[in-house]
Amino acid sequence: MSSPNERLVAQLVRIKELSGLSLRALARQTGLSSSSLSRYLTGRLVPTWEAVTALCKAVGRDPRPLRPLWAEASKAGAAPAPRRNDLPADLVDFTGREAEAEQVEELLRTTGAVAVDGMAGVGKTSLAVHAAHRLAPAYPDGGLYLDLHGFTPGHEPLEPLAALGRLLNALEITHLPAAVDERAALWRSELSRRRVLVVLDNAVDAGQVRPLLPGAGKSAVVITSRARLVDLDGVPPVSLEPFADGDAASLFGRAAGLALGGEEAVGQVLRQCGGLPLALRMAGARLRHRPGWTVAVLAERLRDNTSRFDSAFGMSLQQLDSVQRRVFRLLGVLPGADFDTEVAGALADMPAGRVAGILEELADAHLVEEPSPGRYRLHDLIRRYAADLAAEEEPQANTALRRVLDHYLARAVAHDRTLPSPHRREPEPGDPAAAMAWFDLEYVNLIASFDAAVRLGADEVAAELPDALRVWFFRHRGTDDQVRLLEAAAGAAGRLGRHRQRTALLADLGYALAAAGRLTEAIAAYELAEEPGAADDELAAGLALRMGFARRDLGEFEAAQAHFRQARELFGKLGNMGGLSQALAFDGWVTLHLGGRAEAVALARESVATAAGPARITGLVTLGLALATQDAEESLRTLREALGLAEENRLAHNQAWCHNYLGVALREMGSFEEALEHHRRALELLEPLAEAQLEINFLHTYAETCRVAGRSGEAIALLDRTIEAARRLDRPHDEKLAREARESLTAEG
Repeated sequence: MSSPNERLVAQLVRIKELSGLSLRALARQTGLSSSSLSRYLTGRLVPTWEAVTALCKAVGRDPRPLRPLWAEASKAGAAPAPRRNDLPADLVDFTGREAEAEQVEELLRTTGAVAVDGMAGVGKTSLAVHAAHRLAPAYPDGGLYLDLHGFTPGHEPLEPLAALGRLLNALEITHLPAAVDERAALWRSELSRRRVLVVLDNAVDAGQVRPLLPGAGKSAVVITSRARLVDLDGVPPVSLEPFADGDAASLFGRAAGLALGGEEAVGQVLRQCGGLPLALRMAGARLRHRPGWTVAVLAERLRDNTSRFDSAFGMSLQQLDSVQRRVFRLLGVLPGADFDTEVAGALADMPAGRVAGILEELADAHLVEEPSPGRYRLHDLIRRYAADLAAEEEPQANTALRRVLDHYLARAVAHDRTLPSPHRREPEPGDPAAAMAWFDLEYVNLIASFDAAVRLGADEVAAELPDALRVWFFRHRGTDDQVRLLEAAAGAAGRLGRHRQRTALLADLGYALAAAGRLTEAIAAYELAEEPGAADDELAAGLALRMGFARRDLGEFEAAQAHFRQARELFGKLGNMGGLSQALAFDGWVTLHLGGRAEAVALARESVATAAGPARITGLVTLGLALATQDAEESLRTLREALGLAEENRLAHNQAWCHNYLGVALREMGSFEEALEHHRRALELLEPLAEAQLEINFLHTYAETCRVAGRSGEAIALLDRTIEAARRLDRPHDEKLAREARESLTAEG
């Protein structure tokens, strides 16, 4: 039976269908925001009765029959979001560790944190994941898992900045601050409002983990590390030792499918495995797959190897055929955290269907893990073992690796082409949501593949992969890898003699640097891209527009105006109406700041007439601001239209921009309280976004509204924040403006 909320949603959807209006048009007619109406129609938010009444009125329907259903839905609340669970699967044959498991669970209940330490292969991750699954009901907002790669062969330990980015992305926060301390504060803030259990696996030291810890609240964290994290205050340790003979025999027997007695051969196997669960499982699996063997035969074979690790791993390999052993060896050179059958097929140069069967055999031998259906990974010890074998026995390992890099590049390009982007006229047929989900899933592996391409000297892959990630990067502003990738990609394109591609990559590099607030570096990248003969008209137009942004943000309005007008000329010559509309709008923006209000209005109107869809936002905001002191009604109508477009298209940074300048326009009209509400909303929306320049601009305009409204104390506090941000980003122009405004306020006081 459907819930009250689902039945109410069905009625609201029917009302929308009866109206015959688009979401945006219906929102405008009813006086609702597009974003709120979208949440009502999808069940993510129960509407107010006033909203239900407004929707019924739009189609001439009596709302009163819906009142009981609305009351029932309001009492029940909106449908809860599904619980996120990133945890690897729990072991069905988890054995022993009863005392340690109880200790971990008790510490999580009482202190909210625990660090599990022990040698490689001793079962740290298995214990942490087992405890997390057992405690899942106590953490209804989800279970998160992150491998920190502290001791993973072929991986550098994950930096705290990148780790925080991935954790925040898991909470669906994609626009991130650039600094570690700001990102850590956002992470703690988000966890304080949730009950989440986080597993931080494979930490290298306390310094890597400290910024990732929850703060106040009811979330909790389990950390695993080979090192005892004695410097991690407030996180009690639980140390694991190898299994004693009783637990070791029990696990070995379960893995082998045998009821074991006390024969001497069992003791010999246990000693060869050193009490390590990983080695015991592999030895047991070896025996299970050789029904004709006795435990004594297994013990004799294990004695033939000098290392207990090599003995267990080597015995598992011996049960495989030559093709299966080759696939295992090649897995040691595979970049990334995990993989699917298509990647393994590219690696081994065989069909995915055939390699799937081989991976099943490797999983049965405990040489690979399958943490989720169709996704595979190797334990760090086994990865090292496979890589060592590949170095000795696979002379074509680099060729196999290159096939994997080409596979990832081809998949990335194919998915990227289905995504809408201002940089292409029409996306190719496909499922954009599925494409973005693929990028989300494979992001870590794509970055690892890029790094492998650089090490291998595969310049073709290094030059092209960042471009395939362009749309993904744009939608996940604040991703830390983009600048590094673009710098290396531009170098690779230069070595290949691809001058146009190098110019485009440098332009993207400048844009990424500017978004991070590094304007001087951004301009240097743009100037490199502008080298004579490197750019055609299309690239030159984009460069002129971006250079205008950088000069504008530095307060160099005349220089910015010259760049925007150059962009106007080039976009017009090319017949690129989207680019032309943006150049017109920003020309109008700087013209307004230079005192040319009438000219700014004309430029903005031309921009709006030239653009379509969300591309009209820039022109509408410029027009609304330019009209604020001339025609209040048209000004507010225009700015609210821009805000509606931003909400309808879920453009968070544009929503913040619109709210900020609604505040500025309302200040010009003397509506101070309403203006302050819009400024507050702008900063709320901006908080999770990596928009350093917008933050400075918004703080300054908010402070000015506070000053005009007679709130000097608030204005000074906001200007102090502006000065701090400007100093941090080396923005002398912004710092000077804020200091002058602060000194003026202080003198008035």
